[in-house]
Amino acid sequence: MPHALTGIFPVVITPFHDDNTIDWEGYEALLEWYVAKGASGLFAVCQSSEMQFLSLEERRDLARFTVAKVAGRIPVVASGHVSASEDDQKAELKAAADAGVDAVVLVTNRLDQDQKGGCTLTDAITRLLGALPSDLTLGLYECPAPYRRLLTDDELNFCAQSGRFAFLKDVSCDLDAVKHRLNLTRGTPLAINNANAAIAWPAIQAGGQGFSGVMNNFHPDLYRWLMDHGAKHPGLASELNTFLVLSAMSEPMGYPKLAKEYHRRIGTFKSTHSRTVSFDIFEKFWGLAPILDQIMAGADHFRARIKAL
Repeated sequence: MPHALTGIFPVVITPFHDDNTIDWEGYEALLEWYVAKGASGLFAVCQSSEMQFLSLEERRDLARFTVAKVAGRIPVVASGHVSASEDDQKAELKAAADAGVDAVVLVTNRLDQDQKGGCTLTDAITRLLGALPSDLTLGLYECPAPYRRLLTDDELNFCAQSGRFAFLKDVSCDLDAVKHRLNLTRGTPLAINNANAAIAWPAIQAGGQGFSGVMNNFHPDLYRWLMDHGAKHPGLASELNTFLVLSAMSEPMGYPKLAKEYHRRIGTFKSTHSRTVSFDIFEKFWGLAPILDQIMAGADHFRARIKAL
């Protein structure tokens, strides 16, 4: 039976050595950390993975490695869908499919690069589907780079009714939009997986099928507790939600290097090297170190309270 692509889906970061090569030992340790922290599944080879700065071979190898090491314990989805040329996109998506992932993720801004609207996106999807195995499960990602391309209602209905798409990583960052999309896709295979930490808890309360935001690289177990048990403990859930929202205000402070600094601190891997963030995050963002200290301490505080229930 295939895994359900719902729940807490961390967007997997890519550890590098200081010489700019992938740290495979560190990557394996990171995968095990996600599993141990209760991830429902993993979104590998995405923007947080720095996919726009990875070669096709690196993207393929990351997807394969993730599938091999996770070994069916939780589902793995992957993208790496970054090119402008449709032929190159087909090669990228095929590489992800050949890696054995549970779903291959299409990036919406690659499907309407000139922002023409109309049938541009659905026509592109139709052509790509013709180049992929008919039994391959697919996902959609409204990746904000190089620009955010949100799906229209008609486009969302097209994908939901096709039966090929299992989830959307929603980047609307708008609770009303998430609720509307939940209504539109009710009764279809397409799950709505919100990516915005500021609305994570209310989106789950509204029936959202998961959370796939960058803060899952810090405390995915706390989001998992919210999803599984928050409704039974509304007071603690409300307090935890406030902490999670405030913690997420650190996202613009040099992510994904910020997440790599967190993992360096806890010993997952050694280097914070990033291909997308070349500057010293502590030099640029004054006072960042004590902010990270407080995020770590606050997470441990709530873990202790949850354990004591």
